[in-house]
Amino acid sequence: MTKDTIEKIDAKVEKAKAKEVKTEAKVETPKTEEKTEAKEEKKTEEAKSETKKAKVETKVAKKEMAMANGFSLKISPKQSKFVCRVIKGKSPQAAVQRLEDVITEKRVIPMASLEIGHRKGKGLAGGRYPKNACKAIIEIIKQAGANAVVAGIDNPVITIAKADKASEPFRRSGTRGRRAHIHIEIKDKKSLIKAKKK
Repeated sequence: MTKDTIEKIDAKVEKAKAKEVKTEAKVETPKTEEKTEAKEEKKTEEAKSETKKAKVETKVAKKEMAMANGFSLKISPKQSKFVCRVIKGKSPQAAVQRLEDVITEKRVIPMASLEIGHRKGKGLAGGRYPKNACKAIIEIIKQAGANAVVAGIDNPVITIAKADKASEPFRRSGTRGRRAHIHIEIKDKKSLIKAKKK
C-alpha cells in the first residue's frame, strides 16, 4: 500500500469517528432536554397540588351574626313594631310561617296596648291582620336567613327585630305617608346559650 492510500484510509477513519461523536452529541442533547422538561412538569404538578390543598384547607370563617335592613318601607311603623315583637326569638323559617298565617288570617298579631277590637284565641285581647307589614317583613327575614347561611350559622335565631319611624313624605291630599325602617339580626342559638351559662 502506498502512502497516499494509507492517508486516505486514515482520513476516512477520522471522518467516521467525527460523525460518531456528532451523533452521540445529538442523541444526548434531546435526553437532557426531555429530563429538564419532565422536571418542570413535575414541579408544575406539585405546585398545582399544593394550591388545591391550600384551597381545601382554607375554610370560610364563621361569623357570629347576620343581619338585614329595610329602609323607608311603605308600611305602618306602629303595626310593624308589633309584628317585630312576634317574630323575635324565632328561627327565620318559623317567623316566615307565622307571618304567612297572618296573611291568610289564620292567626292574629296581638296589639293589646292599642284600642283595637278583641280577637278569638287564648290570652288574646286586641289584634289585627297587618298584611302589608307582614309581606314586607317576610322579605327582610328571608334576606337575613340567606345571610345567616353564608355566615355559617347552624342554628339561626332572630335576636333583634325592630321597627323605626322613617321620614313621612307628603301625598297629593296633603297627608303624610307612613314609612318604616326595619332591622333584623340573627345569631346562633347554641352560642347564646353558652353565653348565658357563663
